[in-house]
Amino acid sequence: MSSGYRSAAVSLPGDPPGGRRAVWVWGIGVAVYFVAVIFRTSLGVAGLDAADRFQVNASALSTFSILQLLVYAGMQIPVGLMVDRFGTRRVLTLGVVLFTAGQLGFAFSPSYGTALASRALLGCGDAMTFISVLRLGTRWFPARRGPMIAQIAALFGMAGNLVSTIFISRTLHGLGWTTTFAGSAFAGVVVLVLLLAFLKDHPEGHEPPPAEHAGVAFVRRQIAASWREPGTRLGMWVHFTTQFPAMFFLLLWGMPFLVEAQGLSRAVAGELLTLIVLSNMVVGLVYGQVIARHHAARAPLALGTVAATALAWAITLLHPGEHAPMWLLITLCAVLGACGPASMIGFDFARPANPPERQGTASGIVNMGGFTASMTTLFAVGVLLDATGDNYRIAFSSVFVLEAVGVVQILRLRSRTARRERERLVASRVEAVHVPV
Repeated sequence: MSSGYRSAAVSLPGDPPGGRRAVWVWGIGVAVYFVAVIFRTSLGVAGLDAADRFQVNASALSTFSILQLLVYAGMQIPVGLMVDRFGTRRVLTLGVVLFTAGQLGFAFSPSYGTALASRALLGCGDAMTFISVLRLGTRWFPARRGPMIAQIAALFGMAGNLVSTIFISRTLHGLGWTTTFAGSAFAGVVVLVLLLAFLKDHPEGHEPPPAEHAGVAFVRRQIAASWREPGTRLGMWVHFTTQFPAMFFLLLWGMPFLVEAQGLSRAVAGELLTLIVLSNMVVGLVYGQVIARHHAARAPLALGTVAATALAWAITLLHPGEHAPMWLLITLCAVLGACGPASMIGFDFARPANPPERQGTASGIVNMGGFTASMTTLFAVGVLLDATGDNYRIAFSSVFVLEAVGVVQILRLRSRTARRERERLVASRVEAVHVPV
């Protein structure tokens, strides 16, 4: 099946040629996403500082990331529709303006309430980046490059996480809160200039066909048609199940867990968080190559990642000692690095299930899955920590509940999606043979 699918992808009419110009234009979009992830994850290394600055408990601290992800997840379908309607350049421009304003606002926030509003604004802008970058990739590169392009985009996103983990954490303690967050916002200005100067929605000669956009009726049709595809729903549940075990850890609770529950210094905890990012980057390249060559490997890779993650968490949380040994924490962080690449597999289920004019909407539905799960886990952990007197073992056990829900849905939709893909493959071969003269 994988070779047949790949052949069909190569023979698609009007397939973009790729090339150096495509890499340059797409690279600008990736740079925007890179900066967005720096801003998104900057709170992960500043969680303890934020708690002291605003004098809040665990539940209130988690509200920062929950609100940010709530806005992000809630914006995914609207952003997908916007990308399909207005194109990548306009949506990315708006996104950069919003997340840069949010980062600046967070730097100068005098109170918990204004800081919350700033993170919500940041989440709104951040929500407009990844789907736009995915759409940009489909407009500039051949379809067969889709899995690798998505993984490389995610890799650069994790590089942004690496910047947060290494540099922002250091400047935060060296230069202070306001200087660190305000200074980092300058990166948003840089990518905005590049975006306005050089980014184009598509190469010349590959303009998308004009589509009718009849207001609310069009929106309903786009969402309904995307949701009807089992590949879209499967992609959403794959994203839901694979992304959040590492996301909630990196976004907020990793540093407190490693410092307060495991007794590590901030420096060592930061190195472990960096390991997650480095593992993510390596595994992303491997997963992208494997899926590009063997399309049938998507579901086994996703389910295998879920199983490995659950096992690593279970061994860590059930360890009888007061603190888990360093080798176990290293193993846990290395395994968590596979979560991000596995979540990208969700887009590889939705992409072949939807035509180009629905790619943004379908990607929005998929992307909503993982961030909804991450938001839920952030909230559950914060509430359980307050309720149990900071018992991280009980609080982090909420991971297993969401993983179980997701696995059930993946298994339910897997065969239906495979059947639909086989039907499309047969239809594409018939169209390729019966070409009008």
